[in-house]
Amino acid sequence: GIEYIDSYVFNKVEHIRFNSTVGRFVGYTEHGVKNAEAWNSDAGILGQEQAGLERFCKHNADIYYSAIRDKT
Repeated sequence: GIEYIDSYVFNKVEHIRFNSTVGRFVGYTEHGVKNAEAWNSDAGILGQEQAGLERFCKHNADIYYSAIRDKT
């Protein structure tokens, strides 16, 4: 399966992450936890991230797989 992860990092510290397997944001710092709670309750933000798996991962995976198949 394919997993889409969108991490928000500041000063080399990961504060919050969206993981398509979980389907929600997870906070790793105090600020990240507060943002995760807010973003998880916002259907627009959550929907945009959930669409990332289709929009980015699956689209690019098709391109990469076809390129690999063409070389074998």
